Amino acid sequence: MIVEITNLVKRYGDLIALDHLNLSIEEGEIFGLLGPNGSGKTTAINCILSLLKYDKGDIQVFGKEMTPTAYASKRDIGIVMQNVAVFNELTVYENIDYFCGFYITDKAKRKELVEEAIEFVGLQEFRKFYPKKLSGGLLRRLNIACGIAHKPKLIILDEPTVAVDPQSRNNILEGIKKLNEQGATIIYTSHYMEEVEQICTRIAILDNGKVIALGTKEELKAMIATGEKIVLEAFNVKEETINRLKQLPNIMSVDYADDKLTISAKSGKSSIAMILAFVEEQKITYGKVYSELPTLNDVFLEITGKALRD
Repeated sequence: MIVEITNLVKRYGDLIALDHLNLSIEEGEIFGLLGPNGSGKTTAINCILSLLKYDKGDIQVFGKEMTPTAYASKRDIGIVMQNVAVFNELTVYENIDYFCGFYITDKAKRKELVEEAIEFVGLQEFRKFYPKKLSGGLLRRLNIACGIAHKPKLIILDEPTVAVDPQSRNNILEGIKKLNEQGATIIYTSHYMEEVEQICTRIAILDNGKVIALGTKEELKAMIATGEKIVLEAFNVKEETINRLKQLPNIMSVDYADDKLTISAKSGKSSIAMILAFVEEQKITYGKVYSELPTLNDVFLEITGKALRD
């Protein structure tokens, strides 16, 4: 086990940020840590890193107790936080070399690792650039390189793709998968559900300082009542017809906006044939029809009752 958290409690006065949190992260995972704002994600990460004192519980990293002076364990951890943390006075190469120097004192070895990190994030052409000359996506890549150049066994990535373009986001996600293939265990937080669904092997959803759901994306989707979402391009649908549609068996909700009927049905047998029969019976003019299986966003909303960015 790479990280083992047992009965962790952290209070800020009367506020309980972590409420007997239990969490295990296995070697080789890309572990997604999700939760609405204020759910305890950042507090949990800071406790794992021993940056915060906590009131009760136990944290072990690499099988050893995590403390502020557990330097041997900390050398094997890489951190890439949401806010870019680089020095504007240093070039791309100098920034990576500086952060790598916290862990690697041998200059020849460090030079080798810095070169590997630059190549890994695709900044070869920008090695002499200063951060202010980089685009948002390139700056994010530099931030990642600074956190992973020393080849850590555990990498914590806190929303590494915020405010970057789609191409840079794809490059970052592919890089994360490569790091994992090379042996790193990764803790990943994001507000972009499609990213989590794309790369994470297991996912925990936190709310009010505790884990309320845990499993693979398939296991999480099996926990909720929603089975499929059926969308029809439909025109001039009356409110009376929508109310009748809501009364059909296994229908959970019906929304109509911008000439689109969005129908959520319970898990089990597909409801699309029944809905199409109803639409034709009611002589509703419709165009495209498609069915979607539940997404992680559906899981999150149903389990927490909140939007991710609440």
